[in-house]
Amino acid sequence: MHLYENQKLKIYNSLTSQKEDFIPILEGNVGMYVCGPTVYSNVHLGNCRTFISFDLVYRYLKHLGYKVRYVRNITDVGHMVDDADEGEDKIAKKARLEQIEPMEVVQRYTVDFHQILSMFNNLEPNIEPTATGHIIEQIEIIKDILDNGFAYEINGSVYFDVVKFNQAHTYGKLSGRNIEEMIANTRDLDGQSDKKNPQDFALWKKAEPQHIMRWPSPWGDGFPGWHLECTAMSTKYLGKTFDIHGGGMDLKFPHHECEIAQNEACTGHAPVNYWMHANMLTLNGKKMAKSTGNNILPRELFSGENAVLSKAFSPSVTRFFILQAHYRSILDFSDEAILASEKGFQRLMEAVRALKTLPTQNATSNFNIANWRQTCYDAMNDDFNSPILIATIFEAVKYINSVKDGKETISSTDLELLTTSLHNFIFDVLGLKDEQETSNANITKLDSVMNMLIEMRNEARANKNWALSDEIRDKLLDVGIQLKDGKDGTTFTLN
Repeated sequence: MHLYENQKLKIYNSLTSQKEDFIPILEGNVGMYVCGPTVYSNVHLGNCRTFISFDLVYRYLKHLGYKVRYVRNITDVGHMVDDADEGEDKIAKKARLEQIEPMEVVQRYTVDFHQILSMFNNLEPNIEPTATGHIIEQIEIIKDILDNGFAYEINGSVYFDVVKFNQAHTYGKLSGRNIEEMIANTRDLDGQSDKKNPQDFALWKKAEPQHIMRWPSPWGDGFPGWHLECTAMSTKYLGKTFDIHGGGMDLKFPHHECEIAQNEACTGHAPVNYWMHANMLTLNGKKMAKSTGNNILPRELFSGENAVLSKAFSPSVTRFFILQAHYRSILDFSDEAILASEKGFQRLMEAVRALKTLPTQNATSNFNIANWRQTCYDAMNDDFNSPILIATIFEAVKYINSVKDGKETISSTDLELLTTSLHNFIFDVLGLKDEQETSNANITKLDSVMNMLIEMRNEARANKNWALSDEIRDKLLDVGIQLKDGKDGTTFTLN
């Protein structure tokens, strides 16, 4: 029996603005798509919050026993500046500024994205498709939308006809926008655009002669519209209708609204059953923005090399801080707030370590661990409410400290259940890491490797192979490890 059979999960659906019972299309299986980054710069902390939020969702679904196919794309075509149909391609702009190939930009920042999420202990998605790898699929969708009469081609570009679509369907159902009001409030473009209507969006854009990233199509050389990429990749790997589509709140309009319209124009039905949106991260009460300097990158946070915080904070402490707020609420990042989180995180890890040495007795405790465990599930079943889960976990921390101080008792059976439950929720579901334990494990590994190298060097010296002996010593010194030969043997220190 799987846990999901006994745990009734509710998800807040952005499409209906209410919590709904989660019922997957195929029992025991979940298809989840999350909009990934446009890789033209280092991933910022606000993006990381979104990906950590959906990592929590992924982890909990897996914990419940669902077989999850998690798809998260990489946008490497480089949609337009300000996510509009006009302007300069973000990736091409960066390539021009740095005088490198666009795919060098893509490679550099894709690697950075993966490294940062790995530091945050995010699980990798099952499939990570790229927009450039799915040009053919995008062209095929455009053909279907044209055949169904919801798009038009003009001067080598193809645009989605929002007004015509709205006559047969509803454009604006996710964001709650009224198409007539949108049209009325949009200024006339005075013939500066090929669009029939300002609300129409590009499915395919004609590439000007100077545009580097371009592909052949039935309408001439060009590149796909930003919204189309996710439609093609999500439906290819999850089917025409799938369970969950996630992303940041800023993507609700126009990106996700356009995704719904494209799918309905192509297949005649809605693509997603549950739309989920993670809210924004602010810094000292203001929106994070590179232009104003009110911004901090993850590496600057981990190293302490920034003008915002009083010290460096580890990835696990940062992750803990992020999960102390519900994914749908705005979270303000400040020195004071993360310092408080660090103290809480340390208390939590000390309690987990204390489990190994707690004395057990054959006595009934006042703390009902089975009930407490279900309260943890209740929190996560209520739209992945991580702050309530963390508060519930701290009830167990208080109990552990009472047992340690001799004020409470715990039986061996209860200790086993408590240990398993805490490890499940802290490490498997919340995805936190005990950095002290990790550090100790790394020290043990380093000791083993160093003992082997010292043995090899001693053997080289015994054989009068001074060149190899010196090489081992010098190579270690290059990476900050100094060997010291004494009467009791060879030891090492880290410089």
